Amino acid sequence: MALKRTPLYDMHRQLGAKLVPFAGWEMPVQYPTGILAEHHAVRAGAGIFDVSHMGEFEVTGPDRNAFVNRVTCNDVSELEPGQVQYSALLTEQGTFVDDCTVYRFEDKLMIVVNASNVAPAWEHIVGQKGGINVRLKDISDEVGLLALQGPRAQEMLQPLADRSLDDIGYYHFAAGNVAGAQCFISRTGYTGEDGFELYCRERDTVAIWQALTAAGAQPIGLGARDSLRLEMGYALYGNEIDDTITPLEAGLGWIVKLDKGSPFTGAAALRSQKQRGVTRKLVGFQLNGRCFPRHGYGVHHEGRDVDIVRSGTMSPSLGVAIGTTYLPAAAAHPGTRFEVECRGERVAAEVVRRPFWTRGTARKASS
Repeated sequence: MALKRTPLYDMHRQLGAKLVPFAGWEMPVQYPTGILAEHHAVRAGAGIFDVSHMGEFEVTGPDRNAFVNRVTCNDVSELEPGQVQYSALLTEQGTFVDDCTVYRFEDKLMIVVNASNVAPAWEHIVGQKGGINVRLKDISDEVGLLALQGPRAQEMLQPLADRSLDDIGYYHFAAGNVAGAQCFISRTGYTGEDGFELYCRERDTVAIWQALTAAGAQPIGLGARDSLRLEMGYALYGNEIDDTITPLEAGLGWIVKLDKGSPFTGAAALRSQKQRGVTRKLVGFQLNGRCFPRHGYGVHHEGRDVDIVRSGTMSPSLGVAIGTTYLPAAAAHPGTRFEVECRGERVAAEVVRRPFWTRGTARKASS
C-alpha cells in the first residue's frame, strides 16, 4: 500500500529531510542539521513539527458529552468549552486502544488520536454508538496540524496571530487567525516545553509553516520528537502503552475516573485491577554503562527476564542513557537495580524518577 503524505511533503523534500515510513505515512525523521541539533533547538528556542498525520474525530449532537464520557476513561463533564483533556480509549479488559486528547467546544467535541491508530480508534468509537443521539465524523483528512514548541514559541507566534496568546492557558485552546488562516490555537504539546498546536484547514498548512519558519522556528523531525517526549517520560503507543497494558500499570491512573457517575468501556476491569493491585509498573531508568538502551532490549531483574526496554535513548539534555520498562510492582521504585541486555552484555541499570528532565535545568537523571 502506498504511503500517505501530509500537505508539507514537498516542503520536507525541499528542506532535505530524511523521509521514512511511519504509521502508514512518509514522514521526516530528521533534517540536515541532525537530531541532536533539532532537540536542542526546541529546548533553547522553538521548533516546528508537522503532525498532520494525527487523526481527528468530531462528535456532535445532543448526547455528545455523555457519549464521549462513555468511550473515554477521563471525565468530560469536568471540561469547560475551550479546554483540552488527556484521556484514553480502552478495551473491555481496561487496556489501551489508544491514548487521546479531547477538545470541548461550545457545540461539539473533538477526539485526537495517534496516526498509527486512526482506523482501530474510529472503529472502536463507532462500534459504541448504538442508538445514542450523536453524529460522528472522521475529519482527519480535512485537518492540518502543526506543533510549535519551545521557550520562544509564543514570541514567534504572537506577531502572526490575531489574538493575545497570554489569554490561552495550558491545556486550553481558542479560535483565531495565524498568518491570515483560520485555525484554533491549542496550548498543548509533546515536548515538555511551552508551545502550541495549530489545527487548520489542510490547504492552509503550508502557508502557516512558511510563516513560522520565516519567524525563526526550526523544522523538527520524528527523531527529536521522540527524544524530547522521552526526556519528559511521556507515553508513546506501541512502546509504553498498548493493548496489553492498562493505565494503572502505566502510571496513568490519574486519567481514569472510576467514580465519574458514567460507566465507560474498561471500567469494570480497572476497578477489579485496582482492588487486587497491579503486578507490574512502568518505570524510568538510567543505564550505567557505555551502551544505550534501544526498544526491544531484554530486561532482567533478580535473575529473571521481566520485560523489554520500551523506549530508550542517549538523552541530549542530560548526557546520560535513559529508558523505560516494566518491573514487578514491588521493585518499581527509585534506586532499584536491574540489568539491560545490550549487544550480548548485561549492563547495570537503576530506576530513577520521571520526568528525567525538568524544563530549564540540565540535572542528572538520578538526582
